[in-house]
Amino acid sequence: MLDIRTVTKHYGKHTAVENLSFSVRPGAVTGFLGPNGAGKSTTMRMAVGLVRPDAGEILIHGRRYDRLAAPLHEVGVLLDARAVHPRRSAYQHLAVLATTHGIPPRRVDEVLGLVGLSEVAHGYPGGFSLGMYQRLGIAAALLGDPGVVILDEPVNGLDPEGIRWVRHLLKRLAAEGRTVFLSSHLMGEMEMTADRLVVIGRGRLVADVTVAELTAGHQSLEDAYLDLTRNHTLEGSAPR
Repeated sequence: MLDIRTVTKHYGKHTAVENLSFSVRPGAVTGFLGPNGAGKSTTMRMAVGLVRPDAGEILIHGRRYDRLAAPLHEVGVLLDARAVHPRRSAYQHLAVLATTHGIPPRRVDEVLGLVGLSEVAHGYPGGFSLGMYQRLGIAAALLGDPGVVILDEPVNGLDPEGIRWVRHLLKRLAAEGRTVFLSSHLMGEMEMTADRLVVIGRGRLVADVTVAELTAGHQSLEDAYLDLTRNHTLEGSAPR
């Protein structure tokens, strides 16, 4: 369970997130939508302690991220796929993370196989494509077998086969009872992947509904989203 409770964040005179509240529940894939500047990435960064809210709180299983005894075992995060040490191989990158949480080496091999990077496990990320970075980031997020998974644009840079793989992976994680929360600008993919949608604009909640509820009366999620934007001013004025 991920609970966002009346969270507000300012950057100088700009309000990135304002009085934002919603819950992401286990057993479903919840999509996070909104234009650039709406506050999506700021919200995700606040969830994992990278940004401190000015008001309110975000709880993971009832606790703030900085109160979790072993974060990798409780929440898996992908916010910046390229945040990898350039002089560590893919295996070394994951092994260092595993060591900090007492995760056995065999788990590193397992997640590398899961994301399709076994053959380049000892290669250095400097030669990776963006899609390979994304796969490595997903491997890191799943390393501790967490109950909550937070992914910011996880299919960015992936080819159609990779996008389909991520879709099936997220659905499987949700079916296992995990809390899955992801952002994406690919409306067609979100429509096929998500069960619920949280839409924000200017840092405020616009909609918290099922995909079926939002798309009712529309031919596609993209049409429904565009219709929603015509009825609300969603464009943000601060960093995402």
